[in-house]
Amino acid sequence: MERQQRGFTLIELMIVVAIIGILAAIAIPQYQNYVARSEVSSALATLKSLQTPAELAVQEGDTTSSASDLGLSDNAVQNGSISVSNFSGTDDDGEPVSPTITFTFDDEGNFSSETLTLERQDDGGWECTTTITDDDVVPDSCVANSN
Repeated sequence: MERQQRGFTLIELMIVVAIIGILAAIAIPQYQNYVARSEVSSALATLKSLQTPAELAVQEGDTTSSASDLGLSDNAVQNGSISVSNFSGTDDDGEPVSPTITFTFDDEGNFSSETLTLERQDDGGWECTTTITDDDVVPDSCVANSN
């Protein structure tokens, strides 16, 4: 009498579960890293979108005091806030200072209170610095600092 096959054996099911577990162990950290990098990239893209209007404000001598002065709407920023400073060209003591645009991450994300900053250089270019210390998520165009 021939035996009819009725399904999977226990060992076959255990092998499938083990393979799925291994794939999940590799995929979940990679996904979390991807999400973290996308948060930082989104913040940098938002800052970069303000770079041209900020340069125009510097060239025209405007004393910009908020991101909305540069054309950014209030609901355009996700997972953080943007502040601008030093567009008057001098500090309280009359010393020259460089204009900066700073993105500060919200407390609920991967980078609680970390910042990305675009600062205008003397040669007219803009330099990106960040307080994020994880080199895997910091964009190549940004320099990590400890401020």
